[in-house]
Amino acid sequence: MPHKDAETYRLTVDGLVDRPATYTLADLRALPQTRMVRDVQCVTGWRVPGTPFEGVRLSHLLDAAGVRSTAGAVRFTCFDGSYTDSLTLEQARRADVLVALCMQDKDIGHSRGGPVRLYVAPMYFYKSAKWLSGITVTRNVEPGYWKERGYDIDAWVGRSNGRDDEPTT
Repeated sequence: MPHKDAETYRLTVDGLVDRPATYTLADLRALPQTRMVRDVQCVTGWRVPGTPFEGVRLSHLLDAAGVRSTAGAVRFTCFDGSYTDSLTLEQARRADVLVALCMQDKDIGHSRGGPVRLYVAPMYFYKSAKWLSGITVTRNVEPGYWKERGYDIDAWVGRSNGRDDEPTT
């Protein structure tokens, strides 16, 4: 598994956009940061309540790239070389979806998916891709790593995989 640091980390934003971009860790840190404190919930039932995350709203990066009208989804790739996932464009533009740089008030370390990971607050944690390296705007949602292993493509807490009855806030 490769490790990335402030010198070697890069995040690309490409696909159906007018202005593809590549961000360093310093570039991401220089953008407006959003902090949110939400529960982290795994589809297997464990939950970490009140977990702080901080980072750049994904919608900010999408707006900066100029998403084309033919777009309908966003695909995420990771520098581990195997993990991928997707969100619809509507899901990706939610205010509670971050390109996260900090978790629990610390920089995100490698073992937690850093230095940058996706954080999709209202979905099970498997949608919050670790080791994020690519954001590609596409026409359609493409099944990712966990979908290929039997998990729901949509992972709304309380409404996916039959694990619990009510969504959490």
